[in-house]
Amino acid sequence: QVQLVESGGGLVQPGGSLRLSCAASGFTLDYSSIGWFRQVPGKEREGVSCISSSDGSTYYADSVKGRFTISRDRSKNTVYLQMNSLRPEDTAVYYCATDTMLRVCTIATRHLGLYAYWGQGTQVTVSS
Repeated sequence: QVQLVESGGGLVQPGGSLRLSCAASGFTLDYSSIGWFRQVPGKEREGVSCISSSDGSTYYADSVKGRFTISRDRSKNTVYLQMNSLRPEDTAVYYCATDTMLRVCTIATRHLGLYAYWGQGTQVTVSS
């Protein structure tokens, strides 16, 4: 059974950092790409970052480039999203997602349907 569990969210002041974790079970990250997405109530879910299983390529939304870093630990079957220099506009529920057939990841909103499995989400709030 494929399962994704996010953790690491919380309340942080502007300029602060958080590291989100996405623990995977029921499949191996060696063959499945992982994407991080976020959503604010009333708005469309948007792609933040992803890492491809094929070659480890990473992609970032323009709004987070230079501040966020995605990585994976194969030994723990976990993907991380290190978020630095956080801004109030980063406030959202963050989700990780995967599909066991997805070798090249995407964060394009129009391709959300490629991800068959989603975690429950973790709240990130950036506020002073």
